[in-house]
Amino acid sequence: MIIGIPKETKIHEYRVGATPEMVKLFTMNGHQVLVQSNAGANVGFLDEHYRTAGAKIVFSPQEVFKAELILKVKELQDDEFAYIFPGQIIFSYLHLAPDLNQTKQLIEKKVIAIAYETVTDEKNRLPLLIPMSEIAGRIAIQAGATALQMNQGGKGLLLGGVPGVAPAKVTIIGGGVVGTEAARMALGLGSQVYILDNNLNRLRELDILFNSRLHTIYSSPSAIETMVKESDLVIGAVLVPGKTAPRLVTRSMIKQMSPGSVVVDVAIDQGGCFETSKPTNHDNPTYVVDGIVHYCVTNMPGACARTATVALTHATTPYALSIANKGYKIAMKENVGLMHGLNVCLGKITNEAVAHDLGFEYTAPATMICDSLSCE
Repeated sequence: MIIGIPKETKIHEYRVGATPEMVKLFTMNGHQVLVQSNAGANVGFLDEHYRTAGAKIVFSPQEVFKAELILKVKELQDDEFAYIFPGQIIFSYLHLAPDLNQTKQLIEKKVIAIAYETVTDEKNRLPLLIPMSEIAGRIAIQAGATALQMNQGGKGLLLGGVPGVAPAKVTIIGGGVVGTEAARMALGLGSQVYILDNNLNRLRELDILFNSRLHTIYSSPSAIETMVKESDLVIGAVLVPGKTAPRLVTRSMIKQMSPGSVVVDVAIDQGGCFETSKPTNHDNPTYVVDGIVHYCVTNMPGACARTATVALTHATTPYALSIANKGYKIAMKENVGLMHGLNVCLGKITNEAVAHDLGFEYTAPATMICDSLSCE
């Protein structure tokens, strides 16, 4: 199979879809790899490194997008839609539920679009989302701490305080991977940390994990309102796999926060969980609504692109190699978790949450991959 690794074009996106180590595995398995020149240069992976691993360096997106399988990090950008073609496999983060335009383009082009964020493992976890969620959770606290500084528009609070001065109050909405890592960072900095979730078993796990240093609260609209109002920093860490994020924090709640407080919406890739959220980028990461600083960067892990690239490709390699070696149909027949990643296939929406949120007809992925295969 011919595999293409394009240079990411999203603003301040320095991650790359494959490392030289990953490329070497592909070439050792008999595949041809096209890497767009300087695709990994910003994170220390130079063209010569990819050449040594067996890749062919190409110098335009038109050339790299001729490949049968495209490995990317972020969703396709507007200038890339012209390069994709029917039957091509796109393996990337897609976040389609809040993105009607991209979804329509993928349908019209009749590609096979596999979303990292909906691939599952044997325990129904999201193995290709977890490493980026870990990074995003930690970055959320760093970003929030910076935004709280007065020179950044914040109220001038140090998260951990100092002797004789109380630490900042941090509330995290969602106790999954993002929320857990955000709590770990905030506690490490000495903050007073509260986490809300509607899963009592998860709250018990968090209580044990952090030895009761973390305050756990059962999530309800009234509990969210109370905690948001009283907090200096609020992290939105809500995830419903494949679906648009629920808007759990209303503008009226935001208005009750003290001026200069900060909200960080890690769910912004899926539309955001604050009513006042809108996507931002690393050039202009924050804006102010009702006196509250909002940080809503859609590719937070891109700020730590070297760490993120290595962590991501460690997770994606076995799946990508399986697709290349066996073709997507056999790979998905053998691994139902990979089949869960199939969001668009040859003009059909094959993820139920995406179809529901965008108003498309849903086609079960098994019907698309089993037409010529014996599926149980």
